[in-house]
Amino acid sequence: MKLSIVIVNYNVQHFLEQCLHSVRKAVAGMECEVFVVDNNSVDGSVQMVREKFPEVILIANKENTGFSRANNQAMRIANGEYILLLNPDTVVEENTFRKVVAFMDAHPDAGGLGVQMIDGKGNFLPESKRGLPTPSVAFYKIFGLSKLFPKSKTFGRYHLGYLDKNATHEVEILSGAFMLMRKAALDKVGLLDEDYFMYGEDIDLSYRIILGGYKNYYFHDTRIIHYKGESTKKSSVNYVFVFYRAMVIFARKHFSQKNAKLFSFLINMAIWLRAGAAIATRFIKAIALPAFDGAIILAGMYFVKGYYESKVKLAYAGGYYQNELVNIFFPLYTFVWIVSVYYSGGYDKPVRLLKIMRGILIGTIGILVVYSLLPELYRFSRAMILFGAGLSMISLSFTRILFHALGIKSMRMDAGGPQRVVIAGSPDECDRVKNLVAQTGITPGFTGFVSTSQEANGSNVLGRFDQLSEIVNIYSIDEIIFCAKDISAQEIIDRMAQLGDSRKVSYKIAPPESLSIIGSNSIDTAGDLYVIDINSVSKPVNKRNKRVVDFSVAFGFLLMFPLLMWTQKNPIGFIGNIIRVLFGNRSWVGYAPGKNHDMNLPKIRTGVLNPLIALPEQQHTEDIRVRLNILYAKDYKISNDLRILRKGFRSLGN
Repeated sequence: MKLSIVIVNYNVQHFLEQCLHSVRKAVAGMECEVFVVDNNSVDGSVQMVREKFPEVILIANKENTGFSRANNQAMRIANGEYILLLNPDTVVEENTFRKVVAFMDAHPDAGGLGVQMIDGKGNFLPESKRGLPTPSVAFYKIFGLSKLFPKSKTFGRYHLGYLDKNATHEVEILSGAFMLMRKAALDKVGLLDEDYFMYGEDIDLSYRIILGGYKNYYFHDTRIIHYKGESTKKSSVNYVFVFYRAMVIFARKHFSQKNAKLFSFLINMAIWLRAGAAIATRFIKAIALPAFDGAIILAGMYFVKGYYESKVKLAYAGGYYQNELVNIFFPLYTFVWIVSVYYSGGYDKPVRLLKIMRGILIGTIGILVVYSLLPELYRFSRAMILFGAGLSMISLSFTRILFHALGIKSMRMDAGGPQRVVIAGSPDECDRVKNLVAQTGITPGFTGFVSTSQEANGSNVLGRFDQLSEIVNIYSIDEIIFCAKDISAQEIIDRMAQLGDSRKVSYKIAPPESLSIIGSNSIDTAGDLYVIDINSVSKPVNKRNKRVVDFSVAFGFLLMFPLLMWTQKNPIGFIGNIIRVLFGNRSWVGYAPGKNHDMNLPKIRTGVLNPLIALPEQQHTEDIRVRLNILYAKDYKISNDLRILRKGFRSLGN
């Protein structure tokens, strides 16, 4: 056996399917075996592999064992002279395996090899070649010097930016996304260290291969698509802690005590700096626009107050507004308007002026209702409320129009306009993919076909595949969907690389006989899927609606508590839950308790009730818990929460 390929999968069924299609083509005619180790996925990955790829050796774990242990499971029984660790979110060229095996055969000193990786936009991924993260290299990366001077031999050692990406080089560290190793080297230095659950294990094994007397190479003469890239979730606080803690394990294992202490100090400093920066960045991004809006509204109200006092009130009614009341109520009115705009969808993308105006109108009605209930002493001016509402509508609408006119991407009012899409492939496959796109709810402004045959005739056929660059230019194409049944991965990657740096074009690949179309518009995302729309609970509008329902129901329960308390099994717990929901500490409905953290479910507040409430106690198995939680998360409706509330009404004191 020449080559063993090991793919560890965890809840990325669509990426895995595309990866295995490309692997199937690349191993044709070679003596290879392919392993898929599934870490207890709940998205149908195991069933998909069994049905569509019967030639694959499937290891279905009953728990998430982590990346290292799962790879080791397959490597221990692999028979290949070379073993390749391959991520499921990759696509390989048809000749990739032949080329890398030939290189390893020709270089008996090679213990490991990595290849040139590009992201889903066709851009080179710098983690294709890396240096050893010594204390000095870590210092330069942590404090941004490696980013400022990527080509420097001193500061750029983390990603070896001074080495030509279009030439083969000896390197120190390989990427776990594509990590080809000589089995003889693994027999000598050992497999992946299972102390690493995620991140760092590829660095550790790469270094041990060098310590074992072998060399690691960056091989430029073949490419793969790696959708996630190194930057995936790098702004996540959890990523920061997990990744840098893995670096501490590496330092303690391989560096001298003195260097390990220095490295650990730098890493711990990096953890707090990066975690703090991640939290601060998220917070600033979240409040920047509402704070800006609030400042404009507040400043405008004080301006209107001064004008109204001098031109109207002083001239006709006499006197001034009391500063004590103004300084309390103006900020309060502003706060109500901003919150109301938020819950009306005024901060959703793309920008909709109607939602902003609706929010201000609802907020104004609320203010006027409360105003009418206040003692006469505090009702100092309805006119200022109405002036403030009008000013808010005008100022927020003007700023949105201005931001849109200035071309600020996050403030666009048209979602960038309808996408102009071309589908490249044979006529039958193009029709299949076009119908699939239509089922997803995507409505392109223009859809054309690019023929893979020499004949370019037929309705909506814009030209031949070798004319793709010209077609993109002439028709101002925004997105290309490649039919993998008709176009080789090498041709797809060639086109992505040619167009990637010069034009803002998105790319997606439609695997044969698949119901998904996969691509990536950003290195910072796990990839974009065209599948039938899923109304996830994590969508901003659903999160907002869920909170509105929680608050409204809790407020109603609070008003009616003297009556409702007699209907509850635990009245004391009921009033406690009302208060917790009002203050946002809990939700009325959440996930059923279980291993939800292992399923990558969107994070929501802990629920008083859960979807299991409708089932008898004997049916509360772990499998049913998992399935109900997935269904609740992926197909969220307000009506679901209300139905669960109705069924579990007497248990609201739980």
